[in-house]
Amino acid sequence: MTAFENAKDAARCIEIVRAAAKSEIMPRFRRLRPEDVRAKTAPDDLVTEADNAAEDTMSRALARDFPEALILGEEAVASDPTLLDMLPDAGLAFVIDPVDGTWNFAAGLATFGVILAVMERGQTVMGLLYDPVLDDWVLARKGHGAWFGRPGEPSARRLALSSGGSVETATGLVTPFDFTRGRQARLAAQLTEFRRVDACRCSCHEYRMLLQGSFRFGLSGQTKVWDHAAGVLALKEAGGHSRMLDGRSYTPSITSGSLLVADDAALLNELSDRFAWLEHPEPDGAD
Repeated sequence: MTAFENAKDAARCIEIVRAAAKSEIMPRFRRLRPEDVRAKTAPDDLVTEADNAAEDTMSRALARDFPEALILGEEAVASDPTLLDMLPDAGLAFVIDPVDGTWNFAAGLATFGVILAVMERGQTVMGLLYDPVLDDWVLARKGHGAWFGRPGEPSARRLALSSGGSVETATGLVTPFDFTRGRQARLAAQLTEFRRVDACRCSCHEYRMLLQGSFRFGLSGQTKVWDHAAGVLALKEAGGHSRMLDGRSYTPSITSGSLLVADDAALLNELSDRFAWLEHPEPDGAD
């Protein structure tokens, strides 16, 4: 039995995230000053005052209610990447993405969210995908399904993925710019094989759209734990599938490679074959 088989613990996490969004994120939305935004590793890899304030608020609340837990926020890890080394052995850990989709947030686009993953010994046991703008969420607990909820409703709605249709009619979520420059042109051209391929610049909303059946697959060239651990659990609980392109099962400890998710196993297998070339060595001179 995991600690988060207790639904009260999950409900408390929702309260903590909602409170931080109300006090630290939404008051800053479309009100950021130039000095409130800075670049981290690249000009489009941003952090804002909202990210830092929300992460601090959630971290303090979680530490108060779960004093035995390891708490890792994206911005804390950006300052000290060695913090991630503690995750596999932690009996209980929280991984926070305080504003997922920071570029959108800073640009005044409402496609951003908060992601919270709860882990035990490196395995995800709870995932929360929260939309601060509309104040609703997807909550998944290991072995208990994935559920869509919002305040004031007497019960949450269970999410269950359905499958069917050819690969050519499938819709997907892929960002070619997540991949090295030498692979981007070929990948972008390959995406025309499908009915529609989009990207949100926000893992929270991309996983939510996959869970609601708006898209059938997703491919990511980055495997940051705060972006994927909660969403992969939610997909599994809703009947979906995931795999690294090199054939490994996805685990939150994986820090490199390409992650593929889909609503059914047949689609996942077909897409794994089609995108397998992304695992091949790049020609000499490619970036």
